[in-house]
Amino acid sequence: MMLRVILISALLASPAIAAEDGAKVAAKYNCLACHSVDKKIVGPSYKDVAAKYKGQKDAEAMLMAEVRKGLPGGKWGKIPMPAQQIEEKDLRVIIRWVLAQ
Repeated sequence: MMLRVILISALLASPAIAAEDGAKVAAKYNCLACHSVDKKIVGPSYKDVAAKYKGQKDAEAMLMAEVRKGLPGGKWGKIPMPAQQIEEKDLRVIIRWVLAQ
């Protein structure tokens, strides 16, 4: 019984841990200088990105590629996003956190 309670507690806590990790990793790479969770700064808000790609099966892979390569102006506004040098595992945490908004 105790093990079941521990497992259920761990499963319920995972989204909160993932969100906290996503925010920390985004801050580590200075993503929050141009983006915020709920409002446009230089780039789109993370909620806008999540809404745009909601339900797309390839959204994670596509966003990872776009962050790595950068984006020309036009997709989200006139200001281009330069290519970002983020470790693969950290970028995956950030993208999953963004898509969970």
